[in-house]
Amino acid sequence: MNERIFKGSDYFQSNAGEPIRSVVTESKDAAVIAWCVQPGQTLSAHLHPKGQDTWIIQSGIGEYRSARSGPTKTITAGDIVVAHLGEVHGVVNTGSEPFLFISVVSPVESGYELITEVI
Repeated sequence: MNERIFKGSDYFQSNAGEPIRSVVTESKDAAVIAWCVQPGQTLSAHLHPKGQDTWIIQSGIGEYRSARSGPTKTITAGDIVVAHLGEVHGVVNTGSEPFLFISVVSPVESGYELITEVI
């Protein structure tokens, strides 16, 4: 039988350099990822050209980028953030504690494109 229940806290990993991406589970339909973004760290703006990315924020506070340039929005624990197919998204941890979230990328082959021209 396939595992269906996961404890998210078992997957969050801290790193002094870049944010850590820990795969919780993966199938052809979706990938579930646990992210730990330390204070001051950035998950660079990017998009998925063939899928969507849904974030469930567990703890912390961050500034969410939802466009190539322009204003950001504050996101915190309890928020659910959806970046539909091809929509830019990224976050900077602006708080004093780790910014922890679960990401569901669907389908698993949604692709990844880093956005470099963010102002």
